[in-house]
Amino acid sequence: MATMDWREHLLFRLLRLARTAHIDRILLFRGSAHPFPDYFRGFDKVETVRGLFGEKTEEVLQNLRVQFMWVGGYMGVNASNGHLMVNSRYLNKGDRIDIYLDVIHELVHVRQFMEGKELFDSHYGYTERPTEVEAYAYAVKEARKLGLKDERICLYLKTEWMSDAALKRLAKTLDVNCGV
Repeated sequence: MATMDWREHLLFRLLRLARTAHIDRILLFRGSAHPFPDYFRGFDKVETVRGLFGEKTEEVLQNLRVQFMWVGGYMGVNASNGHLMVNSRYLNKGDRIDIYLDVIHELVHVRQFMEGKELFDSHYGYTERPTEVEAYAYAVKEARKLGLKDERICLYLKTEWMSDAALKRLAKTLDVNCGV
């Protein structure tokens, strides 16, 4: 089990503080919970998504809500209600492939939330956390289905809060050659 990188630790503490102090609601536009299919069409037809939710795929996606954030991050799952949180700027200006892979990644977290799993287990570093490894594994598998090469997949995996060492560990776990 690896320790958290200082950037991840800082982000983790800030998010935990926001949830504890109930200011996480301030980070969201009030009243902006929308049906998932209003913003993400066709995911009910994606084989990977159907594999996640099985015969309940349409029901799960229809009931899933999207909340728009005005600060921070790209996408995430709200650990208190299972909603998909999306930075509206990222949705409008982000790379379409990255957004698609992020949706796959976050839908894994939605399923994990539905199963009662701890999404933010602080006993693990970000790149070793079982819920993250599983979500990234689905995203990498989907990236390969799209024909993406390891170099492009590495660009997807790398985040600004992830150290090179953490990326190397994650890439090794996922069998992706990032050359770091």
